[in-house]
Order: sequence, then structure tokens, then C-alpha cells
Amino acid sequence: MTEVVVNGLIEGGKATGGPPFGPALGPLGVNTAKIVEEINAKTKAFEGIKVPVKVTVIKETKEFKVEVGSPTTSALILKELGLQKGGKVKEEVAGNITLEQVKKIAKAKDMSMYGNTFEAKVKQVIGTCKSMNITVEGIGARDMLRKIESREVKVE
Repeated sequence: MTEVVVNGLIEGGKATGGPPFGPALGPLGVNTAKIVEEINAKTKAFEGIKVPVKVTVIKETKEFKVEVGSPTTSALILKELGLQKGGKVKEEVAGNITLEQVKKIAKAKDMSMYGNTFEAKVKQVIGTCKSMNITVEGIGARDMLRKIESREVKVE
């Protein structure tokens, strides 16, 4: 059986019959509206955040499977802080995040590739904050990472 995979990045709960899914799924003869409905149901919890979605269709049977990936760490940080974007230049602090908010993001995100420990996941979120010019608990992300490394701050 031939499988066709269509990938797209959509805002949670706002998939439509338009791009990226409609034009790719239409020629396969599947019920695009039903697929869009399932995508929206599965992504509703990520409202306001772009999430990766993968639709696999078996051409012969018209059966489909919708898989929703995890939003990017930066998207979760922006949503948590209510920001549109991070800081552009090194001197521009885009916002400040608490360690509790960082932990919340680390728990919500499937980051198995970033290490097995919760501390490793927290450090990855803080690393993303650094690249976005977001301070953690009022200090630079790099300084917070040093405090975690030296066990001055505990994250578990």
C-alpha cells in the first residue's frame, strides 16, 4: 500500500482546507474537511501557537492518521510571557521569565533528545531564553545556567 505523508505547521485549532493541507490532500480523494476537523480537535490545546502536524494517508483505502508534534520551545516561551517575539540585539531584553515558568515549559515539552533528566530539560529551555534575550528570574540566562551548574539554584 502506498502511503502519502503531508507535513505542515499550523496555528493550534486553526487548520483550514487551504494550504498546507488542502492542496496536498485534495488530489488523494480523501475527505479533507474530516481531516481538518481532526487536526483542529487535536491542536485546540495549542491555540495561539504554531505546531507541526503530520497527516499520513493510505492512497488505496483513503484511511488517514493525524499526528501532532510538540510546539517549539521558543513558541512556548513567547506564549507564557505574552510576547510576540524575542529581543533582536544583545542589549535588548525582551522579557523576564520565572524559574517556575521555565519548569512548566520543560514539563510540557517532549524533549527526550535533550537529555533524560528534568534538569537537562530546564537547561535547554533556559538556553532558548538566552538566544531570545529573555532573562530568568531577573538575571541573564547564561548566569542562571551557571547557578544551576554550581547547584546554587536547584531545579528538581
